[in-house]
Order: sequence, then C-alpha cells, then structure tokens
Amino acid sequence: MQKVIAFGEALIDMLSNNVRNPSDTDDTPVSGQETFTKFPGGAPANVAAAVGKLGGRSFFAGKVGSDMFGDFLKASLQANGVNTDYLLQTREAKTALAFVSLDAHGERSFEFYRNPSADMLFRPEEFQDDWFQEPGIFHFCSNTLTEPGIRATTLAGLEKARNAGFVISFDLNLRTNLWPEDGDPFGAVWSCIKRAHVVKLSAEELGFLCRDQDEDIVLQTLQNAGAGLIVITDGGAPMRYYAGRQIGIIQPVTVDMVDSTAAGDAFVGGLLYRLADNDLSPAQLAGLGENPDVLEDILRFASACGAHAVTRAGAFTSLPSQADLDALLRASHQTLPTGLGY
Repeated sequence: MQKVIAFGEALIDMLSNNVRNPSDTDDTPVSGQETFTKFPGGAPANVAAAVGKLGGRSFFAGKVGSDMFGDFLKASLQANGVNTDYLLQTREAKTALAFVSLDAHGERSFEFYRNPSADMLFRPEEFQDDWFQEPGIFHFCSNTLTEPGIRATTLAGLEKARNAGFVISFDLNLRTNLWPEDGDPFGAVWSCIKRAHVVKLSAEELGFLCRDQDEDIVLQTLQNAGAGLIVITDGGAPMRYYAGRQIGIIQPVTVDMVDSTAAGDAFVGGLLYRLADNDLSPAQLAGLGENPDVLEDILRFASACGAHAVTRAGAFTSLPSQADLDALLRASHQTLPTGLGY
C-alpha cells in the first residue's frame, strides 16, 4: 500500500453544546450557558486520521504550537494510526482554534482563530526529500492558500510531490472567512487545482469555480490539466464523478445526520485509502475511468465513510474503522465494497 501524506492545518475544533432551532436567526440570543468541547480537527488532519483509522499508511505534514493543544493534536493523530514524523512544533505561534456551532439539522458554521497560528509558519525548506522517496499520494486543500507565505509553501510541497511521481489530491474545502477581506481565492485556487490528479468539490464549490463559465467547460479544463478523477458531492444527494470519458452518479447511503463537520474529510480519507491500496500511479489513475466497476467500488466505499461521519459529533471521533463500515452497511441492508483490485 502506498503512503498518504496529508499536508496543511491541524487545529482544535471547539464544538458548541448549544444547538440552534431552525427558526433562529443570527440575532436570536443563545439560550442558557454555552460551553465548548475540544476535538482534534483541521481538514487535512481529519483526512490523515481517516486513512490511519482505516488501516492505511497515513502521514500528516504540518505545524502546531509547542502548547497543550499541539500536544493534544499530536497524540490524537497517533491514536488514530497516523505517523507524526512530519508534524513539526513551534514556539513562534499558538495552535489554531476553530469554534464550531451546529444548527438543528447538524449543519455547521465556523469561527476561526488562526492569524497568526502555528500551521501558517510551515516553510518550503521544511519539506524533506526523503518524505518523497517512494510512490504515494500528496493531499491538501485551500486553507493553506490564504496567505502568501503558506501559499508558497503549499506550491513547493505539491511540486516536490509531483516531481517524485506522487498522485496529487486536492479538496477545495473553501472557507471564505479564512481569507483576507480584500482577498479573492479564485486565482490561488485555480493555480493549485490545475496541478491535481484527484479533485474533490462540493456542488457549491463547483459553482464558485465556474463563475461566468459553463460547468462543462470548467470540468473539461480540469481534465485537460491532468485531473484523472473529479468527484462532486452534494450532501445526501447523488454524487457525480468524471474519470476520462466515464461519467457516473452514485447515491450515498442514507443516514440520520448529527454533525456534518467531518463528512467531506471522511469521504476523502476513504477515497485516498482505497486509491493507495490499489497502488495507483498518476498514469494508472488517468485510466481508472476505463474500469468503472473498480472506480464505483472505490467511490461507494468513500461514500460510506462520509455517511458514517455525519452520524456522530466531532471530527476524529466520527471517522469510521472497517468494523464501523460493516455495521453501517448491514444496518442499511447493503454490503461493504470488498476491493476489486486494479
């Protein structure tokens, strides 16, 4: 099995105990005393934990503070099967925090305390050559594009990985409240997304990429740039995928949602786990559309991972093991994809 390196932010999700009603507005006062419980989080860290918990060769690359939260994140990653040799700690800044509120339907909103924070201080020279000496997958998202320094680091890391023959995975995971008020993510996002072999988008994020262009033109642009697999998720609605000439739709497992915080990251983790298990090179990934049974098997597995995550609160705490997926699919009268090989 290939190694999976997830690069980016590891932070603390401070999850509110106060669930708002559907009729509440932003001006509705919070009833009672609101408290928050800390959970390990950060999209790339969630993906690393998802791969590790499934039994994959998971590595997290990033930086946290030399503080109690950084220590907590390191221990949490390790407890979920993640190799933390590429996780650095610093006294120059504190570990980032994200306060997470949930509405009555489990949908979340974020308030970030991240500028400056330790994750933004990772520098290009801190990527080590020996991290990339064997084939693997390099995964990242747009939260390390929000500031020039960490953006340059991200580009340096993905180029080092591409040059080493890695599959590059990009989950847009757009959080506009992390960007400067006068900053436009559009150009920075496109500069990275065109370098990726695997692209995961939500339906809303695809709309962001399109702007005034037709959706089909944008998807073709991504494929022409080298994206061998594009997946577009839409909550519990059917997901779409594009792999070469193969286009398909997959219906996710139906579950009762508690917290959507880690749904997308669990999906990506499941997807990368299965791609790594098949030891796909970028060239082989480009041909995956010629094997739709294999591809849909992989995507159904990833979808089951995302479905499991929404049934539990928090990020790491909601990620499934193989046994969890068996139980979920038995309850929904489905069977766990077994892995057809490639």
